[in-house]
Amino acid sequence: MTHTDGIAPHGGQLINRIATTAEKEEFLAQADKLPRITLDKRATSDLVMIAIGGFSPLKGFMEKADYETVVEEMHLSNGVPWSIPVTLSVSEEVADSLKEGNWVRLDDPNGNFIGVLELTQKYHYNKTHEAVNVYKTDESKHPGVKVIYDQGAVNLAGPVWLLQRDEHPLFPKYQIDPAESRKLFKERGWSTVVGFQTRNPIHRAHEYIQKCALEVVDGLFLHPLVGATKSDDIPADVRMRCYEIMMDNYFPQDRVILAINPSAMRYAGPREAIFHAIVRKNYGCTHFIVGRDHAGVGDYYGTYDAQHIFDEFDPDALGIVPMKFEHAFYCKRTGQMATTKTSPSSKEERIHLSGTKVREMLRRGEMPPPQFSRPEVAAELIKAMQN
Repeated sequence: MTHTDGIAPHGGQLINRIATTAEKEEFLAQADKLPRITLDKRATSDLVMIAIGGFSPLKGFMEKADYETVVEEMHLSNGVPWSIPVTLSVSEEVADSLKEGNWVRLDDPNGNFIGVLELTQKYHYNKTHEAVNVYKTDESKHPGVKVIYDQGAVNLAGPVWLLQRDEHPLFPKYQIDPAESRKLFKERGWSTVVGFQTRNPIHRAHEYIQKCALEVVDGLFLHPLVGATKSDDIPADVRMRCYEIMMDNYFPQDRVILAINPSAMRYAGPREAIFHAIVRKNYGCTHFIVGRDHAGVGDYYGTYDAQHIFDEFDPDALGIVPMKFEHAFYCKRTGQMATTKTSPSSKEERIHLSGTKVREMLRRGEMPPPQFSRPEVAAELIKAMQN
């Protein structure tokens, strides 16, 4: 799929690895003969994102050369910026049973035949080295590091084909792939589009920075992540209902598109901010919002490390403009949302509520103050937290 309108996809071409009807028939005819691997939720998400072009220019799971330069230098082996390894790991036993050059059947966690891998390479890798470089820690309590430590010792690499993709069971109308989002942006006449990534319910600080960004671009692409997240994160269906409430009541609908991002969270902080920006570039965004502690977890990353990392890349090579926002709060003195860039208030005049504190309030059935959350959103969250 070649690029014709809007911002160029990462690497210059929007990848499409969805099997044609003929390819699907050929693969299905061999379904019972192929060696089989069952993907976990994250690998299933990665397969889908590769196939629909969300991970362009990747055509499959990374070979060793790309893996090593991504881990070491945050670039693919051809020099294209890329910050997160996208790999398929299996045990030594499984790897030994597979032969390079052959096809491998890929099943989803429910046992459905959803994809095929052309196995071009299998290679060992250093788990601790990947953890320290990508996540800045080797502690297994970090959710991203734990995934590395729990997965197999051998990476399988090669191009993939996606054979089956069902409608999302909860959000079918928001399942908008990169080719479609690009078409929508063109139909609306948007030449500049800002993307927003979140795994949390929307609050007033989110709304504030989204609307600040919307003042200077043509459209806003609200793109909540609905792939695998930590067990204590707010469920995707709750977060999406909150966004629907905001769309119905507080956003100009002709300037905002709500869609789901099927990716899984890595919790890689700064490196994931780059990764999230590249994905939104593939969806057609020209700009990307980066707030405080983007994709962070615990105390592993500095408050604005995810903004500083963009300065390490050639802006032209990255090809998407970061819009960097400071931590927003409700300013009692001015009676509105603000940041330290715009507010003359003292610390005592600022209302900051952490996500942890808000979750505790919601579980007790307490309504967060309107300075933090729109009342309709808070009511939805209370209902969900008490079920």
